[in-house]
Amino acid sequence: MTNHPMETSFDVRFYETDALAHVSNTVIVGWFEAAREPVFRMFTPSLDLKNWPLILASYHVDFHAQIFYGQPVTVKTYISRIGNSSFDVFQELWQNESKCASGTTTMVHFDYKNQQACAIPEEVRSAMDVHLREKNG
Repeated sequence: MTNHPMETSFDVRFYETDALAHVSNTVIVGWFEAAREPVFRMFTPSLDLKNWPLILASYHVDFHAQIFYGQPVTVKTYISRIGNSSFDVFQELWQNESKCASGTTTMVHFDYKNQQACAIPEEVRSAMDVHLREKNG
């Protein structure tokens, strides 16, 4: 496995903090979704929502450390499983060289017109292979 992450960085905005003075746990899910944009582009380079070929099946997030305002965060995005029509995206959120959260999202290549899952095209599989990593790797 090549273990090559897609990386996206965000500045932590003041309004993303909560009454405990750290980033609210709901914000992390949004950062993870935004950091999946390179994966979305593998399926739809133009990000045309009228021809969107993906559906979210599930996600799970683990929190490892608090995240604070004033320091940027980086999300490292990997592909951790490729099935026939579904795949898993594994992500880690880092701040100040500490892993603060990790999560897995299962996505399905989906034909909305026919309301059914469909096989992931070979060219997309090849693009995903570059970022393939086992979750514990």
